[in-house]
Amino acid sequence: MAFCVQCGAQVEGKFCQKCGAVNPAVPGADAGAQPGAGIGAAPPPTSTASAGGLTDNVAGALCYLIGFVTGIVFLVLAPYNQNPRIRFHAFQAIFFNLAWIAFWMAISIFTAMTKVFALLLLPVYPLVGLCGFGLWLFLMWKAYNNDPLVLPVIGPLAQQQANTR
Repeated sequence: MAFCVQCGAQVEGKFCQKCGAVNPAVPGADAGAQPGAGIGAAPPPTSTASAGGLTDNVAGALCYLIGFVTGIVFLVLAPYNQNPRIRFHAFQAIFFNLAWIAFWMAISIFTAMTKVFALLLLPVYPLVGLCGFGLWLFLMWKAYNNDPLVLPVIGPLAQQQANTR
């Protein structure tokens, strides 16, 4: 009794009754089968990954994960720092987070200097934070879908830095 190499079930005849794989023990069994569809055939190719093991879209999205820290990490790691698409996302993540930190520092200084506006802006703080969080998620989503979003001021700087090597 023969056993299927692919699923391990008992095989009687030309094809496995469980998974449909071709039984190479039967003479002429693979004559009518499609190439690569039999037992022992190579597995189907998966998505192409770069030398580091991550695909470009995943690496681009991960550039934004922990702000400028992951941007710097992807600029330092060898297989990723040579890819212009990943370099763009890394530089844009760094510039976006530095601009976001500078924005919050300026808002904090402004409200500390003018106590009257601090009370008026108090309900606006969560809304501004939510917008920043939404933009951060949107940048990660666009990078994951291989559709780079070039931010107005930061994006051209990131493109320039990513292409200068």
